[in-house]
Order: sequence, then structure tokens, then C-alpha cells
Amino acid sequence: MFEALRNALRLPDLRRRIFYTLLILIIFRLASNIPVPGVDRLALKAIFDTASPANTFLQLLDLLSGGAVSNFSVLAAGVYPYVTASIVIQLLVPIFPKLEQTLREQGEEGQRKLNQWMLYLTVPLAALQAFGQAQVFAFASSGTPILPNFGWGPGKTLPTITLLITMTAGTMFAVWLGELISEQGIGNGLSLLIFGGIVSRIPSNLRSIWQSDQIWGVIVFVVITVLVMLFVVFVQEGERRVKVQYGKRVRGMKVYGGGSTYIPLKVNTAGMIPLILAQSILAFPAVIAQFFVSNSNPRMRDIASTVMSFFSGGQNPWYAVLFFAAVVGFTYFYTYVQIEQQNLAESLQKQGGFVPGVRPGKRTEEFILGIYRRITLVGALFLGLVAVLPYIVGLFMNTNQMLIQSSGLLIVVGVVVDTMRQLEAQLLMRHYEGFLR
Repeated sequence: MFEALRNALRLPDLRRRIFYTLLILIIFRLASNIPVPGVDRLALKAIFDTASPANTFLQLLDLLSGGAVSNFSVLAAGVYPYVTASIVIQLLVPIFPKLEQTLREQGEEGQRKLNQWMLYLTVPLAALQAFGQAQVFAFASSGTPILPNFGWGPGKTLPTITLLITMTAGTMFAVWLGELISEQGIGNGLSLLIFGGIVSRIPSNLRSIWQSDQIWGVIVFVVITVLVMLFVVFVQEGERRVKVQYGKRVRGMKVYGGGSTYIPLKVNTAGMIPLILAQSILAFPAVIAQFFVSNSNPRMRDIASTVMSFFSGGQNPWYAVLFFAAVVGFTYFYTYVQIEQQNLAESLQKQGGFVPGVRPGKRTEEFILGIYRRITLVGALFLGLVAVLPYIVGLFMNTNQMLIQSSGLLIVVGVVVDTMRQLEAQLLMRHYEGFLR
């Protein structure tokens, strides 16, 4: 691996791409520490030092943003509005067959339109998320307000609009940085930005583990993280190979086609999307409840605090069970959506391919769907186990704070493997051995 990295750095083009990617990541991390206008930094630090349901929910948002929320940065929303927009578009396309057919017929032009729709949808989603985060901070602050000028009253409207525009612009800036990496750097830009935010949390997580469990806790968590990452790689790379035979076609004096190959069906087709969906939807009740925390009715305040406390995670075993079930359910749902978009049976029939012993068309579609149902069970249980791993670890340790949390492990492993594959492809083009050989 180190020899391959040296070979990559010797090549001017690859060296430029690697350093360009590192430069963009540095810019992104620097921007993550620039606070939005009008925030009280001392009050912000105080809210993260206190224990409350609102604080637990803010820590969850901080984990997903790579530490930008604890600084209330201009990038506090990160690239997640764009990720949400892309998921929404992907889920909507199969619902409208005419739209799906139009995009398929237009090919590359259709994909370009799809990307434009994602960007258009990102803007209102980013503004909505910025407003939601500001509301959480406004209600979470007790004593000195974190955002003294947030609201819609006299003298507050303009600062509020400025804050929303700034955070929305920060999200679009992060998306632009990701596209720069994808075009001129190495790897998938948006994934690398999320990867950078997750990895940047490791030092603070180490400090938390040291304070609660000392040196043995650090050793245990490092070992657990390494073993889980090996397990993640094993499952992520797992696939069920379906043999496909292609018929021969004779045209004049030449014979075309023939031979056999296979279709690799991934055990975890959905990737980390079910984890993100489950976390987002389970966090939604807490987002709604925070609007009623300061209600004048004591009973309403108690209900809102209970809802925020439950749906903000912590060590509640029932929340862990609900989280596990949600991840398994979304894994099946998103895998089915992916299968519908791929339409493998129809593609095979058009190319003259067939699965030995299975009739083309509807029977092939049912055969592939049956295989997906069985292997998706393994993938769904795997994702569910990774999701609740911090809760399991918390039963034996003084903290459930891992070096890299649930979805973060999948993202880190996926991004590293994908980036290494791209570097390997570049090296093989120049007759070097790659990382994965």
C-alpha cells in the first residue's frame, strides 16, 4: 500500500489531484469553525456543558455535522440537505413512471436535469434545516440566549434572515467544494467532506473515553473500532453472484455474443442510506417537541421534554430497539427502490442474456427479487447491529461514545475503499500495482 502511494505521488497528475483534494478538505474544515453572525460563543459552550434533552439532541446533530453544530458554524447544516434532496428525488422518480421513462430515454441529459432538481431542492431544505437548528438553540438556551437577535419581532427579522441566508449559502458552498473534488481531485467529493467531518471528531471522542474509562477504555474502544471496521469491510464487499448466459448471434460470417458471466448482487445494496433515513425520521419528533419546551402549560412542557429525551437517543433500551427496527425496515425499502431502478430482468432480456434454468422476463425478475430478499436480511441485520452498537457497548462501559459512530463507520469504510479503488484504477492505467492487490 505504501509503495503504491509513493508511486501515486511520483506521477504529476495524480500528485496534483491528491494535494488538491487535501486542500479542499482543509478549506472545508476551516470554514466549519467560522460561527454564524450574532451567536454568543460563551452561551453556546455552556449549553453543550449542561445535561438536558435539548443538549442530547444537539449532540446528535453535532455528530452528524462533524462538530460544526457545536461551533454553530456557517456549515452547521453541512451537505446533508443535498443528501436528503438526492434521496427524495431517487424515491420520487420510481413513483412517476412517465418521469422515469423520460429520464431513461434522455440518458446523460436526463441525469443532468436530475442533478439540477437536486440543487434546486437543496436550497429550501437547507433554509428549513438552518431555521430548525436555530430554533433548537433558541429553546435550548437557559439564561443568556445563544441567539439574542433570533426571531421575527422588531429588530430581529433582519438578523434572522441574515442567519438563514448565511447557513444556506454555507451548505451550497460545501456542495460546490464537493463537486470540485469530484471533478479535479480523487474520490467522491461529498462523501469525502462527510468523511472529513467524521474523522475530525476522533480526538474529542478519545478525550471523552479517556475521561470516563481511562487507558483501558481507550484500548478497548480502539480494538472494537478496528474489529467492527473489518466486519464492515467483509459485509460491504460481500456479494451473491448470479450466473448469466448469453446466446450466440450469427451475422454473415461472424458470430457475436455467447459465453457466460455473472451479476454481482451486493449483500448491502442500500449502503448507509437506511441509517441516515432512520436517524433523520427518529429525530423528527424531537425537532417538533422542542417547539413546545417553553410552553406556558406545565403538562405540555413535561410531554415535550419526555419526547425529546426519548427520541434524542441516550441509553434508552426502547429507543435502541426502535432504531434497530427502523434501520432493518428502511434497508428493505431502499433496496427494493434500487432494484426497481436497475430493472435487471428487462436489461438482460434486451441484451440476449438469461439465467440458466430460469425463463426470461417475469420469472427472471421474481428469481432475482427472491435472492435479494434473502441476502438483504443479512445486510439489514448487519446495518441494525452497527446502528445499535454504541448502546450495546454502553452496557459494559461507562460511556457509549465510540471513536467513530454507527453510520460514520460505514461512511469512513465506504469512502476509503472507493478512493483506493479510484487510485488503483489510475495506477493500473500506468502499469503500477494498486492498493487492493
